[in-house]
Amino acid sequence: MAELPAEPLKRDVQNHILFECAWEVVNKVGGIYTVIKTKVPVTVAEYGDRYTLIGPLMYKTAPMEVEAQEPTDPALSATLDNMRTQGIKCLYGRWLIEGAPRVLLFDIGSAFHRLDEWKADLWTLAGIPSPPHDTETNDTIIFGYLIAWFLGEYITQQLHTAVVAHFHEWQAGVAIPLCRKRHIDVTTVFTTHATLLGRYLCAGNVDFYNNLQYFDVDHEAGKRGIYHRYCIERASTHCSDVFTTVSDITAYESEHLLKRKPDGIVPNGLNVVKFQAMHEFQNLHATAKAKIHEFIRGHFYGYYDFDLDNTLYMFTAGRYEYRNKGVDMFIESLARLNYRLQKSGSKTTVVAFIIMPAATNSYTVDALKGQAVMKQLKDTVTEIQNRIGARLFEHAARYHGEGKMELQPDELMSAEDHILLKRRIFALRRTTYPPIVTHNMVDDANDPILNQLRRVKLFNAPTDRVKVIFHPDFLNSNNPILGLDYEEFVRGCHLGVFPSYYEPWGYTPAECTVMGVPSVTTNLSGFGCFMQDLIERPEDEGCYIVDRRMQSVEESANDLTNFMFTFTNKTRRQRINQRNRVERLSPLLDWKNLGIEYSKSRQLALRRAYPDAFLNANGEVDDEDSDWFGASMQRFMPSAPASPRLRMSGMATPGDMGTLTEEMQQLNTSDYRGYNWPRSSEEEEDGYPFPLVMKVRSRAGSVHSGISTPGVGPSRSLSEKDLQMADAALNEVTNTPVKPKAEQ
Repeated sequence: MAELPAEPLKRDVQNHILFECAWEVVNKVGGIYTVIKTKVPVTVAEYGDRYTLIGPLMYKTAPMEVEAQEPTDPALSATLDNMRTQGIKCLYGRWLIEGAPRVLLFDIGSAFHRLDEWKADLWTLAGIPSPPHDTETNDTIIFGYLIAWFLGEYITQQLHTAVVAHFHEWQAGVAIPLCRKRHIDVTTVFTTHATLLGRYLCAGNVDFYNNLQYFDVDHEAGKRGIYHRYCIERASTHCSDVFTTVSDITAYESEHLLKRKPDGIVPNGLNVVKFQAMHEFQNLHATAKAKIHEFIRGHFYGYYDFDLDNTLYMFTAGRYEYRNKGVDMFIESLARLNYRLQKSGSKTTVVAFIIMPAATNSYTVDALKGQAVMKQLKDTVTEIQNRIGARLFEHAARYHGEGKMELQPDELMSAEDHILLKRRIFALRRTTYPPIVTHNMVDDANDPILNQLRRVKLFNAPTDRVKVIFHPDFLNSNNPILGLDYEEFVRGCHLGVFPSYYEPWGYTPAECTVMGVPSVTTNLSGFGCFMQDLIERPEDEGCYIVDRRMQSVEESANDLTNFMFTFTNKTRRQRINQRNRVERLSPLLDWKNLGIEYSKSRQLALRRAYPDAFLNANGEVDDEDSDWFGASMQRFMPSAPASPRLRMSGMATPGDMGTLTEEMQQLNTSDYRGYNWPRSSEEEEDGYPFPLVMKVRSRAGSVHSGISTPGVGPSRSLSEKDLQMADAALNEVTNTPVKPKAEQ
């Protein structure tokens, strides 16, 4: 009698294991490092020890950031032992950051001897070419093959639990087509934070967004020498079970350049530290601003003729991408702002910082001298103050109460003191204007920022109401010129300006929002689209959005100038009020709220990979009983009370975004399991006379794992029952009756 075929192995999808793979795990290169590092606490809270990060082993940083441990999972231990016996070096342990996640780092060099073999296999298997001298691509291929090797071994050792592998960017994406071709039983999610081709096209003065659908992507990639990288990115996109991106604008770009519409949006968040009292972050602003004042006094010595109490600090920061980051528009708008302030007779001074690391030789002598001269003056004045105080005390101590106590100025300040003070004051004389750059640039004559500053004649002249300082270096507290960390510097500024042309997300304005600093962004940045889509009048909340998509460059520059000019006309009280408004938006960017979008994407991937696991007794998709996010969601710890707490009256919370404020309402829809955050009985309801008005998003835009980009294929969307449940929850928030369909 013939044996019946064995039933296919069923894996547990409710308590699945998550591996998150990225080149920037314990390896700070760019923004993805911030995404992963800040997202760790909420992911660990959801998965616990079922969550492991995978990255490259960098010996410069890893030994200081990772505590080596032996794996407790027998399958993981056996997998690593098998790879080590074949010469692969790796480090397993705990990443010493908040959340202390498990981390696995592979030594790329230990597998370098296999590079040619793997390159040939990649061409045979997936048709992806790879030139011999592209070091970054070579490392990417080795890294991808090591991940695929690890996942394949692990799946053979661990047979009972589903495994989700989440990949970030093309550097980790090589493993995705390998897993698909080798039929490894792993569920894959691929997130692109920016497309390769998009970044290259925008940097080349191309009318990108108006011609997006017309680009010959293969030709454009080949012309720029990145065709092999583009192939890796596109293969990762199409072979993954779920494809996500970070913003609507990047989803639109990915649909045309990578030829796949994303299944959803996973916005980038931050770890928001809420203050118990509203004035605390205002005090931090005042403290940081005082430190910037010290730098300004030194930098503008000899021309320090403006009132610091009537001076506003604006800044832009990021990678040195002159056009993509909108530095060209920022400088042009500063020149127009300078003209308008001069014509209006304004007494306000604007100091604009441009913080963008570039190739430099050293600090300029002028910049160093300014800080040294001002320090000498301060020390001298302090010394003379001490002497005068001692003399005044001595004279007062000798007074016996008889007659009139007379004290001549010469008795307090000696001739020696006069001479010493004069020498320090004369040292403040200078024959040139304060420098517009703090460093000696490697290629000063061809630097685009310096050339534009020269063209618009922003030279820090005494008549200029707008002063400019280009600091082409990272900020840190050990800097001899501007000794502040980036966070402290941002807190001390009044306005962040980021008029980007290409910005898939935009962490800089998001960081400003979390720190209570108003910012300017554009509707071509992911953050700008995100805020514009959620808030009815974002400019009222201190989030100014310049239209760079439907307007000409001239009109956009005028809009930016108007925003900055309006800001300079605000009173100090109005600016404080606006900072309070900005700070209350920070829960919208908290990972405790946005992390749910990553959970959605993983659940969608599991439903596509294991559809039978989500069927009920009738063979239908089980919407009611299947807990997509598991009981581990209850392990989230509540944050400190919001400062200020948002009023619920008159405000509707979009159901497809999950939770938007710390007054989270549980929406029991099939694509979201809310969590009712506990509140202390001691908490007081901090109200505002200006309620935050949120937009209610279109039902048609609600998708499985994202915000507004429709999913692809015959995948499951929200049912009518889901929408009715969402209506009921929203009705409790807005106190507005929802009419049944028959009455509408």
